[in-house]
Amino acid sequence: MSSSSREIDGVAVTFDEPNLVANAGLILVATLVGRLGLEKLINTTLRMAGRTGGARPGRKVLSLVHAICAGASHIDHADVLRAGATESVLGHRVMAPSTLGTFLRAFTFGHVRQLDAVLSEAIRRAWSKGAGPGIWQLVMDVDSTICEVAGKLKAGAGYGYTKVLGYHPIIATRSDTGEVLHVRLRRGKANTQRGAKRFVEELVARVRRAGAAGELVMRFDSGFWNNEVLLSLKRLNVRFTMGVKMVNSVAEAVSLVPEYAWRTIDYPEDGEAQVAETTYRGRRLVVRRTRLTGPLEQLWPDWRHFAFLTDIEGDAVEVDAFHRAHAVVELAIRDMKEGAGLEHMPSGHFFANSAWLLCAALAHNLMRWTALLGEITPPRELVVARTLRTRFLSVPARLVNRSGVRTLRAPSKWPWAEAFTRAVGLLRSLEPVPI
Repeated sequence: MSSSSREIDGVAVTFDEPNLVANAGLILVATLVGRLGLEKLINTTLRMAGRTGGARPGRKVLSLVHAICAGASHIDHADVLRAGATESVLGHRVMAPSTLGTFLRAFTFGHVRQLDAVLSEAIRRAWSKGAGPGIWQLVMDVDSTICEVAGKLKAGAGYGYTKVLGYHPIIATRSDTGEVLHVRLRRGKANTQRGAKRFVEELVARVRRAGAAGELVMRFDSGFWNNEVLLSLKRLNVRFTMGVKMVNSVAEAVSLVPEYAWRTIDYPEDGEAQVAETTYRGRRLVVRRTRLTGPLEQLWPDWRHFAFLTDIEGDAVEVDAFHRAHAVVELAIRDMKEGAGLEHMPSGHFFANSAWLLCAALAHNLMRWTALLGEITPPRELVVARTLRTRFLSVPARLVNRSGVRTLRAPSKWPWAEAFTRAVGLLRSLEPVPI
């Protein structure tokens, strides 16, 4: 046995430190929660009095939200907030997992809509503190995803077009910050377009109410191609790019594009891409075609076409690049699934899972608002949740009393200590929302 192994074997392990905080960085998120007045907002908006487990919903929702910020993917993971002195940095009592499970199962459709209203108001309050787009253009990406589940006891779960058992939520994110603006859980068999028209209308009303005063733009993939949605966007004065499927009528319109109209754009090696535009039923249709070059060209020599409708003005090549940036929505979806809320749907009750989804969205947003308002990242730069957790939220510390001042003693030589300290000061300087 090596000397280093003997040294490690000589280290005793005990779990008896009452002042230790495993995820001391949650004080950043909790500070913002306090400035936004979220606990009282939840208590006054979420009316569950009389339902088993429904009393004082503010501390229960925030227990779930803080747990998800720390990386919880199951209700039981909320127990990490009850260890040591963690509760002291959160500003509210942390509830037991069994209590949180009972609370989630008490949700009805109406309660889910009330919690959705909390998310909407939280966005408005955060944007009023400087996190919003103001008078500038707001680009939103609408997409759907599959939340896979195991077993057949999950109410509403089903097999959709992916042949995967799960739920099929629809989600709208803000392109420059990645925050979730609107989200709704749907049954697994739901078509991509299901509820899209109402979802879009609610989304526009929400961001306008929150303070978005500039031009609104939405990007969709071809799964949302629907005339009702297009008409709603026109009525609401929202610009758009929307993918279309290469059905016969679209393919015919594309085939009429003259060869000289195609313009070559940058593309990876062993491939070629070109862009052109035409019209389809009175709307502008931008088309990108790609094919392989080099040795693989003999296997797949034909062009593959990808088209989208848009009412955005500008050069077709630039508009095509703008539409392809719709893929950033996948980064937000990944962050919500990767070791966090959407990695697992915890309940067999559909509305309990709907509430869990909204808690995950609120946690997702609080992390981004903390990074933005605390100047942890450059303005309007997308930040990966895993990075925030590793550098700022998961830092351990010990809560001590120094001459009457409660102090978090974090590890020396922490690489991001300066940014952390600055963020604490900036978040504490925010004026609390009038209650």
